[in-house]
Amino acid sequence: MKSKVYFTKIITPEAVLALYKKAHCGLEGKVAVKVHSGERGNQNYIRPEFWKPMADFVDGTVVECNTAYEGARNTTDRHKKLIEEHGWTRTFDFEILDAEGPDLVLDIPDGFQIKKNYVGKGIEKYDSMLVLSHFKGHPMGGYGGALKQLSIGLASSYGKAYIHGAGNPDDPWSTPGDVFLESMADAAGSVIRYFDSKIVYINVMKNMSVDCDCCDVAEDPCMKDIGILLSLDPVAIDQACLDLVYSSKDPGKDHLIERIESRHGIHTIETAAKHGYGKREYELVEADV
Repeated sequence: MKSKVYFTKIITPEAVLALYKKAHCGLEGKVAVKVHSGERGNQNYIRPEFWKPMADFVDGTVVECNTAYEGARNTTDRHKKLIEEHGWTRTFDFEILDAEGPDLVLDIPDGFQIKKNYVGKGIEKYDSMLVLSHFKGHPMGGYGGALKQLSIGLASSYGKAYIHGAGNPDDPWSTPGDVFLESMADAAGSVIRYFDSKIVYINVMKNMSVDCDCCDVAEDPCMKDIGILLSLDPVAIDQACLDLVYSSKDPGKDHLIERIESRHGIHTIETAAKHGYGKREYELVEADV
C-alpha cells in the first residue's frame, strides 16, 4: 500500500492548517513542534508567523536544538538571543531541547553507521511531534526536508557532531558523503521509534535556495515556489518533494538538482527506505484547501 502525501499549491499559513485538517491528522498529548529557527543573516528561513495557525491548532510548544558549528545558535545563550530577534518567543512557547544536559541517548541497534543518537533531553516532555520543514538545498546533504529535521534537527549540539562524524564527534566535517547521509538516516529512525510513529510531517516548498537555513550567507532562491506537502511518512514526503522539483518546468531547477545530485542527496531517502522507516512509493493527493 502506497503512503499518502497530501499536496496543495497554495502557500499560506491558513493552507498549512487546512491541509492538516483535510488529512484528518491527530496528534495526542503534549505536542512538540519542530522548526528551523534560522541562522542570523539567513534570508530564506520560514518565519514564525507562517507557522502560527498550525502550531496554535495543536496547542504545541515550538522546539529547536543548538548547532555544532560556529554561529549564532551554537550555545543556549546565543540561540535564545537569536530566537528572540527572529520573533519566535513573541509568537510561541519555545524550548531549546538541549538547553541543559545530559542528552537523552536513543539506541539504534540496526544502524548502518551509528548505533546511538544524542538528542536534547527536553524531548522527554512530549508525547507526539509535528515536524515543520522548509524544503530546500543543503551544502552537505544535498537537500533538507523531513528526514534532516528528524536527524540533525533534533540532535543536540554534541549529537549533531556525532551524526556528522558518523560516530566520531571529534572529526565531524571530513566524513565521506554517503557515510554522513547514512548516519542521518540512522538517527532519523531512532526518533521515529521514540515517538512510536506519532509524528506528522509538513514540508513547505518555497524560498528554495541551494543553501540551507543554517547558512548565514545563503544564495537567493533559484526556483519558483511549488507548494505545501503533508504526510505521516517522512520518506514519502521527501521523495515527493524531489519528484516535484524534477518534474517542474522552472529552468531554475537545474541549479537545485545539481546541488542535490552532486551531494548524492537521494541516498538519505534510499537508506531510510532500507531501514523501513517509510516508503518511496506514494500517492500524491492534491487537496482543495
